[in-house]
Amino acid sequence: MPIGTPFHERTFALCESLSFRDWSGYYTVSTYETHHEHEYNAIRNAAALIDISPLFKYVVTGPDAARLVDRVITRDIRSMDVGQVFYTPWCDEHGAVIDDGTVSRLDEQRFRWTSAEPSLRWITLNAAGLNVEIADVSETTAALALQGPMAAQVLRAAADASIETLRYFRVRHGHIAGVPVDISRTGYTGDLGYEIWMPSERALDVWDALMSAGQAFELKAAGMLALDVARTEAGLLLLDVDYVGSRKALIQSQRYSPYELGLSRLVSLDKGPFVGRAALAAERRARPRRKIVGLEIEWSDVEARYDKVGLAPVAPAATSRVAVPVVRGSRQIGRATTTPWSPTLKRLIALATIDKPYYDEGTRVEFEITVEGVRHFVGARVVRTPFFNPPRKTATPPA
Repeated sequence: MPIGTPFHERTFALCESLSFRDWSGYYTVSTYETHHEHEYNAIRNAAALIDISPLFKYVVTGPDAARLVDRVITRDIRSMDVGQVFYTPWCDEHGAVIDDGTVSRLDEQRFRWTSAEPSLRWITLNAAGLNVEIADVSETTAALALQGPMAAQVLRAAADASIETLRYFRVRHGHIAGVPVDISRTGYTGDLGYEIWMPSERALDVWDALMSAGQAFELKAAGMLALDVARTEAGLLLLDVDYVGSRKALIQSQRYSPYELGLSRLVSLDKGPFVGRAALAAERRARPRRKIVGLEIEWSDVEARYDKVGLAPVAPAATSRVAVPVVRGSRQIGRATTTPWSPTLKRLIALATIDKPYYDEGTRVEFEITVEGVRHFVGARVVRTPFFNPPRKTATPPA
């Protein structure tokens, strides 16, 4: 049975819909109101506060901490400064992705590692022979995502920290309501945003301070339904939806390499040995057999299908996580795994796994929809992700 996060006392009181879901054993709000549009609009037009405490969190310290991190992840620690955050996958010995997450370098030999799935055993197994300590701080560390174009103003009003000089994918220490916190310029929405890490026992103090400061900036609590739309617009993948981690994969086709996830830029084959390097080096010499890409569905085709049965087309109320076929001619060439209506772009979009050679940008394909219980195919086009990529996402907000 799920339990409440450190913020449950506040999120439960705000959740008018009583719509919760299980995220790693915690109650997580799906949507606070009966529909998530106000929460989504807060992410894109004001500021939103999202409880991300169910993430798994580990702190790696010791003389060989950097060596361990470098041994496991695909990126090169030599280029990582203190105060920098890496988004990275990590792989098994066959080059298949186990999970993806962030690693923050808090000190020369101190790292905070986050993941969607439990990774303590894997990290510990790879620490053999190294002088390191690995602490599971998942329950003792609470986390919030403060996202949206007004997020910096909210944080300036609430935090004692040098926000003006905090660059994209950097982290620094500060205080909110007297509580020591780490603030990283990161997020899962593809917008301007921050993630705030704090001791669980003081979590409510931080929440209250942010909500109080945020009243002037239209800050709203946001749930998973709004986050699902935003992260898809940003082209960000979700484990167990857009791909399967190799430890859960039952058949070979469920295993994905970083190249198939579109993360080739995060693989540093010229660094020292790391788990999966040999397999990834061999794969790099050939184009991936498939790739996760973006699809834009032709709305005029959707309208025509509905019109044929005398109905008006209806944009999906929530993001679909049901995989549907993608075809080219009479051949199935892949499947769409996440499909939302983008309120910002006014388009039906999807993340899809597409086989070679059909994943090249601009390729025309067909996407399955269902109208009145009958399956049809409508036109779609392979596009580059992110679908939505505002300059403010990476910019440092001016004082």
